[in-house]
Amino acid sequence: MNKISIQIVLAIALICGTELSALAKNKNHKSIDERVDSLLSLMTIDEKIGQTVLFTSRWDVTGPILRDGEEEAIRTGKCGNVFNAHTAAYTRKLQELAVNETRLGIPLLFGYDVIHGHQTLSPISLGESASWDLDLIEKSAQMAAREASACGIHWTFAPMCDIGRDPRWGRVSEGAGEDTYLGSQIGAARVKGFQGDNIANQNTVAACVKHMAAYGAAQAGRDYHSVDMSERVLRETYLPPYKAAVDAGAKTVMTSFNDLDGVPATANSFLLKDILRNEWGFNGMVVTDYTAINELIPHGVAEDEYHAGILAMKAGVDMDMEGGIYMDHLKKAVENKDVDLSELDNAVRNILRLKFELGIMDDPYKYCNEELESKEVLSTENRNTAYEMAVASCVLLKNENKVLPLSKEEKIAVIGPLANSKRDLLGSWKAAGKPQSVEQTILDAIIANSSKGNVKFALGCGVSKPSKEGFAKAIDIASKSDKIVMVMGEKWNMSGEAACRTNLDFPGVQKELILEISKLNKPVVLVFMTGRSMTIENESNLVDALMNVWYPGTEGGRAVADLLFGHKIPSGKLTMTMPRNVGQIPIFYNYKNTGRPFNPNKPKDTYKSRYLDVANTPLYEFGYGLSYSTLSYSEISLSKNIFEKGKNIIASVKLTNTGDFDADEVVQLYIHDQVASVTRPVKELKAFDKIHLKKGETKTLTFTIDEEMLKFFRKDMSYGAEEGNFTLFIGGSSATQNSIEFELTGVSK
Repeated sequence: MNKISIQIVLAIALICGTELSALAKNKNHKSIDERVDSLLSLMTIDEKIGQTVLFTSRWDVTGPILRDGEEEAIRTGKCGNVFNAHTAAYTRKLQELAVNETRLGIPLLFGYDVIHGHQTLSPISLGESASWDLDLIEKSAQMAAREASACGIHWTFAPMCDIGRDPRWGRVSEGAGEDTYLGSQIGAARVKGFQGDNIANQNTVAACVKHMAAYGAAQAGRDYHSVDMSERVLRETYLPPYKAAVDAGAKTVMTSFNDLDGVPATANSFLLKDILRNEWGFNGMVVTDYTAINELIPHGVAEDEYHAGILAMKAGVDMDMEGGIYMDHLKKAVENKDVDLSELDNAVRNILRLKFELGIMDDPYKYCNEELESKEVLSTENRNTAYEMAVASCVLLKNENKVLPLSKEEKIAVIGPLANSKRDLLGSWKAAGKPQSVEQTILDAIIANSSKGNVKFALGCGVSKPSKEGFAKAIDIASKSDKIVMVMGEKWNMSGEAACRTNLDFPGVQKELILEISKLNKPVVLVFMTGRSMTIENESNLVDALMNVWYPGTEGGRAVADLLFGHKIPSGKLTMTMPRNVGQIPIFYNYKNTGRPFNPNKPKDTYKSRYLDVANTPLYEFGYGLSYSTLSYSEISLSKNIFEKGKNIIASVKLTNTGDFDADEVVQLYIHDQVASVTRPVKELKAFDKIHLKKGETKTLTFTIDEEMLKFFRKDMSYGAEEGNFTLFIGGSSATQNSIEFELTGVSK
């Protein structure tokens, strides 16, 4: 019998005067819920409240610090959970405080922001989504879970399932882009990767679906701002990815900072009870984001901290992250009957259940294995996964005159402030990642791929500094080169949380340097790092090749160079539309037509939905991305053009690799409902498949179209399909016009 079981047994004997408890004696013969209830019956109100408290360690900080003395709070049972603590040794030290010095010895739950890796980092989440490779995204999450769990972590605050349609919002870097269907698929894949088949396995971590809900629609693209939308838009566009992640088995959900329909999410029982618990059947644990309960006061719905705690508990919030509201005020609220004891008990049940499911109630130190940690962190296997993910995530946007791939014999000028930066490869939310773990920058890897002496480097300018002192050297080496590779973009801290921008151009004097280099009339390749879609229309016109590499992670330098030299072939596709300028924002592919849709073939048709100064179309559309090869789609064929309710049809298309390289292609299927009881988008992604084609190869792809793919929230807010005519598109991006029509019958409107 292990230490935790002994302590619980002794507590039972002392309090109840009984013999050995079935909680400890028959742990394999009792359900987890029974064990939770047995333990709950032993707890004082103070011990219960302690389980609802989550404080940060000083090891790492992701927000403002409110209080010191977390170790004392653990020792006295006032804090039952800790985040920003990692390494096997450090978490063991803190765990010993809880297990050895509190009355019941209930172990701590350790959480951390393992967003796109722990120490071995894959590309940022938006970059991962550009791979459109669900298996690889799941594999990347598995890699992150292995490393994090080996470092003492039980729980990650990921995946972020917020739909992001406004690139001004810095946190688009943490999500899967603008599309509901793709975001749902990726959210589920990440949950499966983090949690595996059995959350009790030592190499898994509990996932946390965030941020519930609609955080990605913050007004003006400004972090923490209000969200206001119809329930139809909420349910149709924003909620499905959260639900998909919950359906995939996610153990926890995090509330969002924003208000929705005037009610902050952390006090919103419509979101946390009516939808999450009652409609979706979620039985896991709900945690706030950082100090979100405290923020109910400036939101203007709580008079003071006492009132804020009542609102959060009654809305269904189980755990208070860092705010100390539950610790300081919940006992009084229960005593005053402003919070029912059963509400507190339900919150504690959800927390204890997770601890039992993880197995830390039976072995508090199962995640504190220093030998495993040393083997797992930055292992060759993990580095290879990060490399594979980085290769798949980069998006080739332009390649005129086949400037890419590069040749090792060419004289190459490498220019730009991000070319030799290790830190910027890791992105904003690097978790425990360290720049010194990066073995090659992009510059290093280009040099390694070139013949000796063929690469010259000049910084050129800083990312955001106004100085042009480096222009002369950059122009000099560029003028003596065969090709120029410019590595530009946003610095790592210019996207992510609390990093919103109204100007999405290249910052500083980078634009001016690109212009000057372009005047040399040499082939220019622009490689740019970013955590969002940027407004780079002018730069796109100035260069011959353009590649978006996001922040590609620990192995990003090697991956980018291998793509540039053709050792690997670009296959990424955009998951966020790239606007021409910020005046087009928000811009996304699945817009609605309006009653006066603009026809680009009739530019003088005045009274239509259009701009005077720029086209309606984006710079680069959702789903867009090039290969070094060329691909040809056949016309679409259908097994039948009419199908009845409850049945399906098969759509087929032939895809041929007509170029000189093997290639991977993301084949995308979209559907438009031509006439419905409410307006429908011009296109909606409904299926996709990433396939590999050898040079000259042709493959036939088939997709099953069923009634489920045609459902939406109808005029009366019931969910279902309506009979009528539909247009089906299959192609290489959302702009495809390769289409065919079909009809659904037997469904009443």
